[in-house]
Amino acid sequence: MSTIELITPPPAIDDEPALRLCAESNGLILSPEEFDAVEDWDEDYRYELIRGVVVVNPIPACGERGPNEELGYWLLGYRDLNPKGSALDATLSEQFVYLPDGSRRRADRLIWCGLGRLPNPKSDVATIGVEFVSRRRRDWRRDFIDKRGEYRGVGMKEYWVIDRFRRKMTVFLLDGSEKTIDDNTTYDTPLLPGFQLPLGRLLQIADQWAERE
Repeated sequence: MSTIELITPPPAIDDEPALRLCAESNGLILSPEEFDAVEDWDEDYRYELIRGVVVVNPIPACGERGPNEELGYWLLGYRDLNPKGSALDATLSEQFVYLPDGSRRRADRLIWCGLGRLPNPKSDVATIGVEFVSRRRRDWRRDFIDKRGEYRGVGMKEYWVIDRFRRKMTVFLLDGSEKTIDDNTTYDTPLLPGFQLPLGRLLQIADQWAERE
């Protein structure tokens, strides 16, 4: 009479621990898919993926976050109250711009106009990108040079760089031209008909927040 030998399966091997992004992740090599799959991170920092390399930055200062929140408030008020406000589809802060090389560049604010629907942030290129300049020199280069080329490369129609230190806003247009707005000027764009951006008021809000840092 034959016997049946029972084979005990090998013990289960635990999966690798989930990746957590933190300050020490700066310089880590990841694919876009690996970066997008991260679900745990230190909220004291912000993370980008630039040409396959994780770049870690501190959270924006109050002098940047405060006016950014105010700008979002103004934009939503324009959407809801202005007769031409339907031109604004959506605006999001702290949002990724998805670049053709797989990079994930974080923008301070993105604005979508003229779609007539809620955008898909991963596939619908924002119409306007907004950055509030940080104090560090390397951040100045990133905002004025690197992001300018990247945003133009994906077809963003306008890119606003708001510099509270130099008291001005630079608007980079898709055709390669640019405009400089001083703090005594109210900016308007045909992309948001009827919307006005009083730069001096926005810089004043930045100053008030900066005093408390």
